[in-house]
Amino acid sequence: MKNKKTLSGLSVSNFNKVVDGKETTLCILTNKRGVELTITNYGARIVSLMVPDRNGKMTDVVTGHNTIDEYLTSEEPYFGATCGRYGNRIAKGTFTLDGVTYDQLAINNGPNNLHGGIKGFNFKVWDIVKAGNQSVELSYTSPDGEEGFPGTLTTTVTYQLSDDNEVIILYKAITDKPTVLNLTNHSYFNLSGAGDPYVGDHLLTINADTYLPTDSTAIPYGPAEKVENTPMDFRTPQEVGSRINDDFEQLVFGNGYDHTYILNKETGELGFCARYISPKTGIVMETFTSEPGVQLYTGNWMSGNFEGKNGQRYPARAALCLETQHFPDSPNKPEYPSTVLRPGETFNSTTVYKFSVE
Repeated sequence: MKNKKTLSGLSVSNFNKVVDGKETTLCILTNKRGVELTITNYGARIVSLMVPDRNGKMTDVVTGHNTIDEYLTSEEPYFGATCGRYGNRIAKGTFTLDGVTYDQLAINNGPNNLHGGIKGFNFKVWDIVKAGNQSVELSYTSPDGEEGFPGTLTTTVTYQLSDDNEVIILYKAITDKPTVLNLTNHSYFNLSGAGDPYVGDHLLTINADTYLPTDSTAIPYGPAEKVENTPMDFRTPQEVGSRINDDFEQLVFGNGYDHTYILNKETGELGFCARYISPKTGIVMETFTSEPGVQLYTGNWMSGNFEGKNGQRYPARAALCLETQHFPDSPNKPEYPSTVLRPGETFNSTTVYKFSVE
């Protein structure tokens, strides 16, 4: 098993290592249609995802690395990872909960806290609770005070690969003290195949009439604004790159798209989020989520400086993320859907990435 090769060309042995006293590995999920999803417990992350194109050719649609060692030193530490305890940003690394101010969060993205801090969930070795041919369940317990967050938080992430070519991600969490959390998956998708240099030709639809404009540090500064008559409008299919360089303040701030869209559905309802298509391969990815929003990030700061899987390089805008989640800086904005979790409550969230061709 240790020398086994995956359909995507990865060697399982390259994912066997002891990190922080715990063993890392690579789990391989396959369905009856030949789709292959690989998951490592380092960061509870997706490493590769092989789906068929319109001609039946199996295509890896996510960016990533060949080995655990490469992930440990990656310039892009969020490739495919589970981000937490708080995915996205908290302004100035501080928030107040039940009258107590927590101001020891790391400042690791401009003046703000990003994706849980210096050593968020993406850097942790998760426990494999159980693994089968089409699912794997991973768990991580974050101690009280880790990265400045209150409460011992136990989080479970389950990846399932259905026979309908769906990647289903189930999140669950409990705490022993009031805390905040925002969990998301940070896979970078290129449906023309990871290593293709540009997703600007992909067609994208997002089920959202409004989005959250941000300041220059990517913190939302007020109420949602309508996408209508702006380059932020993906209510009908649009080429990702058709307006990405427009002289529009929000796109200038982010060097492209890096914004939360407020989905046209109820929070908690598993509903339609987005549809994403490659004209080259015909691969379609539909996203469904129970989360209230999705962060569209168009890989604006990818550099192409390093080799990824199979010698590929990932230059700017060579992939995009559809990070289903609650909103950035929610702990400081009581008007947003709450990200507070209390003892006795259970956080549950579902996201589905469904693949087909046209």
